[in-house]
Amino acid sequence: MLRLHRTSLLTRAGSDGEPPVTTPREAAREAARRELSKGMYHQDDPSPLQRALNAFWDWLDRLFNAATTATPGGTVGLVVIVVAVLAVLAALWWRLGTPRRRPTSAAALFDDRPRSAAEHRAAAEAHAAQGHWNQAVQDRMRAIVRSLEERALLDVRPGRTADEAADEAGRALPAHLDRLRAAAREFDDVTYGGRRASEQSYHRLAELDRDLDRTKPQFATSTAGPTPDDRQGAAG
Repeated sequence: MLRLHRTSLLTRAGSDGEPPVTTPREAAREAARRELSKGMYHQDDPSPLQRALNAFWDWLDRLFNAATTATPGGTVGLVVIVVAVLAVLAALWWRLGTPRRRPTSAAALFDDRPRSAAEHRAAAEAHAAQGHWNQAVQDRMRAIVRSLEERALLDVRPGRTADEAADEAGRALPAHLDRLRAAAREFDDVTYGGRRASEQSYHRLAELDRDLDRTKPQFATSTAGPTPDDRQGAAG
């Protein structure tokens, strides 16, 4: 464009029989810049988003080429490695299952408003009737612990966690210790671990609640021999 402009000036000057007029280089460059800045020359330019995507794909292409160069076997070797990594991850997921979020801290089993075991059972059954299994499991576990407190198998302690309640109750009801611990884990997973309870998990807790209510506690008895005072009393 600059050349055409200068040629036009020279042509007009030559036709008039006068010396040609030349434009200074800086002025010509500025005129060309103003001309090219007009919108008519940029209608087909890519949008900012398209330019960003193009830059990303260029970076990804350079990264892939670098990985292909560094990998034995080139592209085929890289593909084999990627497939192997995916297979290992799939095997781990199949073997271990979906990772579960663990509670960051042990929270109290009960809220601030005390309720009886019968109230917790009624709330659990109401939630179960509506298919709200998370709330049903929570209230059934609270019913189990509150029932043990009402039977004086556990001392009333507002800050107790489900795990603590299971371990303490297991001393008086050793036959149900494993089921108590499993129920506590179910409560923790649902309440603090982000898991969803199922109908089967609720029925397991309800059955445990009924079994515990029918079970008599087993208190440890002392096996030590008679004390000297006992022997003296017996001899007298």
